[in-house]
Amino acid sequence: MIAGLKGLLVEKGPTEAIVDVQGVAYRVAVSAMASGRLPALGQPVSLRVRTVVREDALDLFGFLSKTEEELFLLLTSVSQVGPRMALNVLSGLDVGDLVAALSRGEVARLTKIHGVGKKTAERLVLELKDQVRLLGADGETKEGKRSTAPAASDLVSALVNLGYKASQAETAAALAVERAGDGAAFEAQLREALKALRTG
Repeated sequence: MIAGLKGLLVEKGPTEAIVDVQGVAYRVAVSAMASGRLPALGQPVSLRVRTVVREDALDLFGFLSKTEEELFLLLTSVSQVGPRMALNVLSGLDVGDLVAALSRGEVARLTKIHGVGKKTAERLVLELKDQVRLLGADGETKEGKRSTAPAASDLVSALVNLGYKASQAETAAALAVERAGDGAAFEAQLREALKALRTG
């Protein structure tokens, strides 16, 4: 099984990346949060990988940190939560914020993630509340705190990494911070920025 990839980032989208490892290109599913933190195209990238084998496919799921990977494994251990749903949850909240929401039993906050209903959120809290506290997430939580009140430059960097021009990214980031609020979570500001770019 593939446990990690180190190579050049040749393509990326909101939920996937293609990594060229010595001439072999691997398509890897990633969370929207991870996608926003990937380097520019053509730059070296290193991903932790979980391989999921199904009857008709072999899927690779990539992570930028050990804690994100551990959270993915915990999420997929919950009944009725598959790899895609787990990645969706990781796309909705930064790692540090997700750990906090689960450990505090914040069902309402979890239901704000696209595709997560109240029953699923309740199951996640019930089954993972105690387990997430065991994660060695000190460093990751700090990252989560940083992303809760990101500098506009972080947002610009994420948008440029997604392929937008710097001038477009700067304008969209300024609008996003204004609309979502200075202290809004990174994912909320990113959504506002992408909305601004789509509407022109």
